[in-house]
Amino acid sequence: MKFIADTHSHTLASGHAYSTITEMAEAAAARGLKTLALTEHAPEMPGTCGLYYFQNLDVVPRVQKGVRLLMGAEVNIMDPDGTLDLPEDTLKDLDIVVASIHLPCYGSGHTPEENIRAYVETMKKPYVNIIGHPDDGRFPFDYEILVRTAKETGTLLELNNSSLRPQSSRVGTRENMLTMLDLCRQYDVPVTTGSDAHVNADAGNFTYVREVLEYCGFPEELVVTTDLDRLRQFIPSL
Repeated sequence: MKFIADTHSHTLASGHAYSTITEMAEAAAARGLKTLALTEHAPEMPGTCGLYYFQNLDVVPRVQKGVRLLMGAEVNIMDPDGTLDLPEDTLKDLDIVVASIHLPCYGSGHTPEENIRAYVETMKKPYVNIIGHPDDGRFPFDYEILVRTAKETGTLLELNNSSLRPQSSRVGTRENMLTMLDLCRQYDVPVTTGSDAHVNADAGNFTYVREVLEYCGFPEELVVTTDLDRLRQFIPSL
């Protein structure tokens, strides 16, 4: 399986990442990627950039080092109602929007019912393209509802390479990812691959995701980052 796109990565603008836009583009080109999404953490993540960063992204050239850049955000799902930390009039102008649950923003102690409601309400929003790392066992929920809602709303579910790192703070990620993939195969729901790179060495790195896909024999036609035409169906700005 040859990956030609990475739909989730960060530059130093995110605060706890370490490479520039140019360095990320160079690394993506070296890995043979055609497209790289730079999805900075939205404002409620401690240490990241502010609102004006996202409102000024039109100044960034969209092709660098021969790689098509998608300039977007990883917005934070703030509560079980699916509240996001960027306004809709900003989201609509971004190339790509990943929505994720992060402990510092969403908090802990929510029930599985609250967690799946947070995802469902988020997927109903018009400018959310991807649910980021829905593999974290610290926030349990019903994966069948997630997958069925993704199909209904045309939202991509992410296979997050960083979640599978041995050092990751997320828990139960491989087992949760396999559960999600089994349901995606059953319901014919496409997935995307995000490196979640916070340094250029990891741009386009899908080492762990590839192992999981090969282990379960997941069909390539449901992995949109192997074909730009398939990806474009979910990311119209591409």
